[in-house]
Amino acid sequence: MRVLVTYASKNGSTEEIAETIADELMAYGLDVFCRSAHDTDASEVDAVILGSAVYAGRWLRPARHFLKDQSDRLRRMPFWIFSSGPFGEQATRPTEDDLRWQEPPRVLSRAESLGVRGHVVFGGRLPTEPHGFIENAMVRNTPEDTRDARDWSAIRAWAASIARELGAQERIGRPVVSA
Repeated sequence: MRVLVTYASKNGSTEEIAETIADELMAYGLDVFCRSAHDTDASEVDAVILGSAVYAGRWLRPARHFLKDQSDRLRRMPFWIFSSGPFGEQATRPTEDDLRWQEPPRVLSRAESLGVRGHVVFGGRLPTEPHGFIENAMVRNTPEDTRDARDWSAIRAWAASIARELGAQERIGRPVVSA
């Protein structure tokens, strides 16, 4: 089983989530490719996991384009999507308004029309090297202990559930050290 884990990441947080998902799938014995969604296709794989950072309620362009451009292939294979981005209060206790910003409705609608098997929102991380007024203000106004809301155990558990759904029976790889 060849699995593509592809992602769109602005500051590296979503890329790190994708790499963790790929590592977990490999630990189950799957043949995994982890690549940026920019100029990637699903022609040589049997399953896809696509993720994107969410900014202002939208997925990044490379992930949106991958979903659109690969729609014929995705329709014929198992695939899952994930979003990343919330931090602080939004990640730990999201309001209904927060959820609208975290789960882009057009992306979900397109994915559902193609038969997506699941979607999850993972907490994100604020930039470690912010650029510009908005990023600097977000970092400055967020307590340091809530700037990284990624739950590595939840990310690995989600990947493990996908591995089992793809037919992997047991984890064969080395134990994963918490990030």
